[in-house]
Formats: sequence, C-alpha cells, structure tokens
Amino acid sequence: MLRIYKSEDGGKLNKLKKNKVVPYSWYNMINPDAEEIAQVSHQLHLEDDMLQNALDLDERSRVELEDGVLSLIINLPLLDDNGKFDTLPCGLFFTKNNFITICSRDNRILSAFNKNTTKTFDTRDRERFLLSILSKCTQFYLKYLAIINQKTEEIEDSLRQTTQNKALFKLIEIQKSLVYFTTALKDNHLVLLKILRMVNAPGFAKLVKFTQDDTDILEDVIVENKQAIEMVDMHRSILEGMMDGFASIINNNLNLVMKFLAAITIILSIPTMLASFWGMNVPVPGAGNPLGFLIVIALSALATIFAIIYFRKKGMF
Repeated sequence: MLRIYKSEDGGKLNKLKKNKVVPYSWYNMINPDAEEIAQVSHQLHLEDDMLQNALDLDERSRVELEDGVLSLIINLPLLDDNGKFDTLPCGLFFTKNNFITICSRDNRILSAFNKNTTKTFDTRDRERFLLSILSKCTQFYLKYLAIINQKTEEIEDSLRQTTQNKALFKLIEIQKSLVYFTTALKDNHLVLLKILRMVNAPGFAKLVKFTQDDTDILEDVIVENKQAIEMVDMHRSILEGMMDGFASIINNNLNLVMKFLAAITIILSIPTMLASFWGMNVPVPGAGNPLGFLIVIALSALATIFAIIYFRKKGMF
C-alpha cells in the first residue's frame, strides 16, 4: 500500500496522486507490492534493493549516506492483537526533496501521523518529521515496557497461588519479547549516536539541515532511548530472577510431595507387614487365641500411630 501526503498551511494534510512527484511530500509505504516499489524507485531515483532491504524482517538497524540519499533502518516495537510483543524493521529515506517510510506491516508509530494529528508534524520540515518518528518510536518502547511490567506482576500474583504451566509459558514469552526489545533498542541507539555525529558532516548537512533545536531534540531522543535500554535490562534481570525463583519453588514443592509419598508408603507398609506375618500357614504366636485378630489389629494401629508421630517430628507431613 502506497500513500503520498503533503502538509499545507493551516495544519492541513493533503493526500496526493501517485503519478505525480510533489516536492516535500511523504511517501508512506506499508507492505508495498513490487509495482509500488518500482514506481517509487523510478519517481525518486532510488534503487529497488534499498527499499526491499527495509522489508526484510531480519534487517538490523543502520544508517547510510550514499549518492545523495540518506537511508535509515530502525526497529519499531509491535504489540499484536494476541498481546504478543515483537519488533519490526522500518526504513526511513531522505532524497533531495522527499521523505519515504517503508514497513512490511502496519504499525501504531507511523499510524500516529495522520490527518487528526497533522498539527504535530509537517512533511515540509523533514528533519523535524524524522525526529518526531524517532521520538514516537522510543515513547512506544517505554509504553510497551510499562505494559510488560504490569503483565509480569499479574503473572507473578497468579503463580503465588498455583504454578500452572500456562503462566510459566507466558513468562517465557515475555522474556523472549524483552530479548527482541533489548537487541532493537541497542541497535537503534547506535543509529541515533551516528546521526548525532553526522550532523555537521558536509555530505549530511547538505541533505539534512538540522538546526540547533533539532540537535537538542535528537539528544533528548537519545536520552529516552537509553532510558528504555536501562528499563528493559532491569525487567530482564527481574524476570530472570523470578524464573529462577519459581523453578526453585517448583523443585521444592516436588521434593515435599515425594517426601510425603515416601512417608505414606512406609506407614501403610507397617500394617501390611504385620498382617503378612500372622497370615502365614505356619504356627505363629496367638494362633489359638480367640482375640488374636484384634491383637494384630491393635499392634498394627499402635505401630502406625508411632510411625506417624515420628514422621511428623521429622517434618515429613
């Protein structure tokens, strides 16, 4: 899907026709087909591979300046309808007069820039628009980390009552999501630092004209991104400790069950053993006593009671 927009005076966002190149417009490409990629490549004089790379789900974050085109690939956070967290590569391209974004899936970061929020961005100010996307990306990471923290606390509360496999699988899923977030945030951080270093480079400054205010905003985004990295590292450490703790609890509960079953087995074997002795087809003490059966039952009961008392003192129950 290809949509082309341009901001106008008065905070208005116009949707443009695809067959006409308008300076300072925003080409927003969401899961584009081969025809749309070829069209944008032809109109803006870009290589197809440059756009195709952004659609690779395994593409790492990076920034390159080549042939008068600045290309950035960052990883955006995702939260799907099933409550699973993931990351998504997104390409951001600066040509001489236009700005392109390309992703393989729709996402809430780019969707936040629409006709209802047009007063918060301007496609004609591409530098500030880029910084707005980078800032929005970091804000969503922080937002999703807060949701992960809330989910972790809910799972912890449920595991305090019963260690169900379903809850443990949820923790493993969250742990995997944090690994994705850690990798994506650290890669994005390197991209942001590289942009900051390139601000005054001749080739970069010719294409992307950052003002001092833009540089200050970029530094703020770097600080926020670093905060997100620290938060995700903290959540990972807490989650790893929680997983180890619950693993120890599960092992301890298993040991208690096995100890209890061993004690029950020993206790039940006492009356069985006495009944076996007096049930043999050989002369035994009390064989002719009319109260012999009651005596054996009494001895079995006493021996069982003494065994129960002993095991309780040993903490087997």
